[in-house]
Amino acid sequence: MGLAEKLKDKIIVFDGAMGTLLQAAGLKPGECPELVNLDKPEIVKNIHRQYVEAGADVVETNTFGGTRLKLAAYGLAEQVSEINAAAVKLAKEAVSGQALVALSVGPTGKLMSPHGPLTFDGAYQAFVEQIAAGAGAGADVICIETMSDLGEIRAALLAAKDAASGIPVICSMTFDSNRRTLMGTDPVTAVITLQSMGANVIGANCSGGPEELLGVIEEMAGFSKVPLIVQPNAGIPHLEGEHTVYPLSAAEMGNYSRRLVEAGAAIIGGCCGTGPDYIRAIKEQVCGLRPVHRQITPVTAITSARQTLFIGSDYPVRIVGERINPTGRQELSDQLRKGEMTHVLREAVEQVENGADLLDVNMGLPEVDEAALMEKAVTALQTVVNVPLQLDSTDPKVLEAALKAYHGKPIINSVNGKEESLRTILPLAKRYGACILGLALDDQGIPKTGEDRVKVAEKIMQRALELGIPEEDIIIDSLVLTASAQQEAALAAVESVRLVKERLGLTTLLGVTNISFGLPNRPLINNTYLAMCLAAGVDITILNPSVREMVDTVKASEVLTARDKQSRRYIALYGGANTKAVKEEAVNSKVEQNTGERLYRAIVKGVMENAVSLLEELLAGGRSPLDIVDNVLVPALDDVGGKYDRGEYFLPQLMQSAEVVQLAFGRLKQELKAEEKATKGTVLLATVKGDIHDIGKNIVKVLMENYGFEVVDMGKDVSPEEIVRVVKDKNIRLVGLSALMTTTVPHMKETIDLLREENLDCRVVVGGAVLNKQYAQNIRADFYARDAREGVAIARKVFGEE
Repeated sequence: MGLAEKLKDKIIVFDGAMGTLLQAAGLKPGECPELVNLDKPEIVKNIHRQYVEAGADVVETNTFGGTRLKLAAYGLAEQVSEINAAAVKLAKEAVSGQALVALSVGPTGKLMSPHGPLTFDGAYQAFVEQIAAGAGAGADVICIETMSDLGEIRAALLAAKDAASGIPVICSMTFDSNRRTLMGTDPVTAVITLQSMGANVIGANCSGGPEELLGVIEEMAGFSKVPLIVQPNAGIPHLEGEHTVYPLSAAEMGNYSRRLVEAGAAIIGGCCGTGPDYIRAIKEQVCGLRPVHRQITPVTAITSARQTLFIGSDYPVRIVGERINPTGRQELSDQLRKGEMTHVLREAVEQVENGADLLDVNMGLPEVDEAALMEKAVTALQTVVNVPLQLDSTDPKVLEAALKAYHGKPIINSVNGKEESLRTILPLAKRYGACILGLALDDQGIPKTGEDRVKVAEKIMQRALELGIPEEDIIIDSLVLTASAQQEAALAAVESVRLVKERLGLTTLLGVTNISFGLPNRPLINNTYLAMCLAAGVDITILNPSVREMVDTVKASEVLTARDKQSRRYIALYGGANTKAVKEEAVNSKVEQNTGERLYRAIVKGVMENAVSLLEELLAGGRSPLDIVDNVLVPALDDVGGKYDRGEYFLPQLMQSAEVVQLAFGRLKQELKAEEKATKGTVLLATVKGDIHDIGKNIVKVLMENYGFEVVDMGKDVSPEEIVRVVKDKNIRLVGLSALMTTTVPHMKETIDLLREENLDCRVVVGGAVLNKQYAQNIRADFYARDAREGVAIARKVFGEE
C-alpha cells in the first residue's frame, strides 16, 4: 500500500531523527553521516528497525546530505549513487515490508542565485543524480526537507518529478519563529508555489518545535489542496554539562501531535532530538485518528519568493506595471542591448512604489539573446522587489529560461488559441506551476465580437484543463484594440470580460492603455475606458502606475464594487492627512534627487547597477570618501537594517543592499587608505571544528565588512587551537563562532573554554540554527546573535560605536 492509500484511512507516522541516533551510536563531529551507510551498515539498519518497532509507517534514509555538493566536502562526490542506493537498500532490508522507505533529500548547503553562486541547473543536476540513485534502488517516497530557499526546493521538486516519475514527492521547509524561512518565504507562499508544481505532500520540519510549527500548519491548511506533513524538533536544544539536551520529552511531543492533526497535519514525525520513544508517543496519540477534512476554495494566486498575491472578485483590482518593455523606448532598448539592467531596476522600484502589484517583464528586442537577457532581468528584479512577475514572451526558450530563474509562481504572458502556442506554452506552465495569460486570438486573428472572443478563451481553457492546469490558474486577456482605428472594438473587449467571468468563471485581465493610441489627450481616454472595464469586472489591469489618475480610479472603483470592504484601503490611502501625502509623493517622484540621495536610495533598494557611477559623481563633486561612508553608506545600511528588524525586508534584501555597499567600498578603498581611515575593529569569524556549514558565517562577513570592520575569515571546520593562535597573533578583540549542527556545538564550547584559559582579552559572539540565548550563556559566550544584523550591532557595541 502506497502513501496515498495509507492517507485515506489514518494519520501517517514518520520516523524521528537519524543524526541523533547516529551520534548515540558513536558518530563523531565532523564525520560524514552518509558514509556510515557503507562503513557501518548495521548501525543504520538498527536505527530503522527501532523506528519501525516504535510504530513508524515511513522511515527516512540516511541521505540528508546525499547530493554531490554536500558529499564533496568529505571527498565523496564520486560516490553519490553508491551511497544513496546503499541507504535505500539498507532501509528496505530493515523494514521488511512493514513500513515505506522515503529517500531523504536535504539542501545543498549553497546559496541559490540571485543570492549565491548556485544556479537552477546546477541544483537540478545535483538533485537528479541523488534522487535517480535512490529511486532506482526502490525508494517508495522522495522527501525533500529542511529547505529554506524556495528556488532550491523548486529545483529539487522538478528533479524528483523527472528522476523518480510516479513516486510521491514530499516538500518540507523550515521556518523561523516569525513563520518565515531564512530567505523570507512564508507558509502560504510555499504552499501556493509547491502544490502548483505538483508536490504530493507539503509541510514543515525542524524549526523550533511543535508549538512553533503549529501556526505554520494552520496557515498552510487554509490553502493546501494536498496532505500536510509536520516533523518538529524536540524544541530548541541547550547544553547541560557536556551534553546537548532538547527540552521536550517524548510525552510532551506526543501531546502536541493531536493539536497538529487538528490544525491540518495528516503526516507527523520528528526531527532533531527525537528518537524512537518520541515516535512511539506520537503513534499512541494519533492511533485511530483520520486526517481532518479540509474544504479548500480555489483561488487565483501568484507568488514571488516572499509574497503571495491573490486575484479575483473578492480581492482588490491588481495593477500590472507595464514599463519594463523596450517597445518604443529607446533608452531602455539601448541599455538592454548592452546587457545593462540599471533602467530595468529603476523602473521596477518606481512602479512598485507607485502602486504596481506585479510587474510585466518583456525583453523582446531584435538581434539580442532574448533568453539570456530575460534570465538576467528576472534574476536582477528578484533582488530589488518583492512583488510577483509576469513573464512576457511567446518564445518557449525565453519563457523556460525565466521560469528556471524565478523563485515562485509567476504568470506566463502569454498563450493564445493558435495550435503552436497551445502545444508549446501550456506544457511549460504545467511543469513550472505558472498561471497562464490566455489571449483571445487564434489563427483568424482577434475576433471582432465579445462572443467570439469568449469562444477562443473557452478553447484555451479546455486545452489547459486537459493538461492538468486548474481553472484558477487560467487568466484571460480579451485584448484591447485602438479606438482610433477600430472604434467598435472598444466595447467588444469590455463585453468579453463580462462574458468570460459569467460563462467560464475565469480571472480576467486587460491592458487598457492601448485604447488611446493615435488620439489626443490620451490620459482622458485611458481613464474613462479604465472605468468602463472596471465596471465590467476586470480583475487585473496593465497600466503605468506612475499615472496617478489611473491608480486613483482603480482604488475608487474598489469601493464602489465592494472589493474594498468597508472602504478600508481607500480611507487609509486618501483619508485626512494621507491625501496630502499622496499628492506630495506624486510630485516628489518627479523631482530628481541629488546624487547622495540617489546613492542612498540605490543602497536601500539594492540596485547595484549604477552605484559606482553615482559614487564617482560624488567624488568628482568634492565629497570626501570618509564623508560618503559616514553620511551615505552607513546610514543607508542602518535604514535597511531597520526595515529588516521590522519585518519589512528579509535576508535577501539585507544581503543585496550589503553587496551594493561592498561595491562602493571597493571603489573607495584607495581613497580611504589615503585618508588613513582606521578600521573600526577586527573581527575573527569561524565555523567551529567538525561543522562544514558556512552560509551563515559568510553572510555575517559581508555585513561586517560593509560596516567598516576588518574580518579575519578562518573558514569552516576550524579547531579551537587554531582560533586561539590567530586571536593571539592578531590581537583580536571580537570572535564570532558559528555552528549549524548540534554535534558541533561542544566544539564551540571547547573553543570558548580555551580562550578563557588563555586569559585573552576578547569577547565572543555565537550564532547558528541550533543556538539560542540561553545556550550561549551556558557555553560562556559573551553574546548571542540571532542573525547577521544582530552580529553587526554587537560588533558596533564592542568597538564603541553604540
